[in-house]
Amino acid sequence: MEQTAYDEWRASAIDPTFSEWMRSMSEPEWTAVVNHPFAASITRGDVPDDDMRRYLIQDFQFVDSFTALLGAAVACADSFESRVPFGQFLGEIATTEEVTYFHRALAALGAAPADLTSPELEPVTEDFRALMDEARTSQDYPLVLAVLCVAEWTYLGWAGRAEEPLPDNFVHREWIELHEGPAFRAWVHFLRDELDRLGPELDEKGRLRVLDFFRRAVGLELRFFDMAAGS
Repeated sequence: MEQTAYDEWRASAIDPTFSEWMRSMSEPEWTAVVNHPFAASITRGDVPDDDMRRYLIQDFQFVDSFTALLGAAVACADSFESRVPFGQFLGEIATTEEVTYFHRALAALGAAPADLTSPELEPVTEDFRALMDEARTSQDYPLVLAVLCVAEWTYLGWAGRAEEPLPDNFVHREWIELHEGPAFRAWVHFLRDELDRLGPELDEKGRLRVLDFFRRAVGLELRFFDMAAGS
């Protein structure tokens, strides 16, 4: 989509929030991510085991960088009230439920221990980790938020399209449940609210820098699903 300055865009937008501006400026890639055929296959529970194993092995390689990015958010957030949700998510989700899921799911899919600790990285996996590390080392709170928000909001986007009953196989069902439901929706809402609070206060150069990180993350999410689908 052709880039439009935030102030110009919001004058006629139905939802004039900063996060929605970035999402709309990331089309058509955003819609391609949340409607991706591979994601839709997860919601139906019909991804072949080999493909799901490859996808989860690569996704597991983000855990360390993502955890570090959450830590950066705790460090560079501008208030105690903003730090708390990151600390809670870091302790309750990123280091427990999700990591436990990866180990159980990959064991069920026949992955070897080396597949988790030292797999051959796909180019998109390397590129996405590099973007997370770039945001982390910037110690720039809106940039950290932008990458976190894309990672979580896009996953809520596709997981929220899952229809009941969810797949019987826990590998698919629990991956959907990790990215849907009241708690995860509240988490994504918090990330968006933080961007909506801070974005309008930035100057135009700052807004465009945050948008750049947001759009790069969306493009990498699309490439990651394309990789998983073998395309």
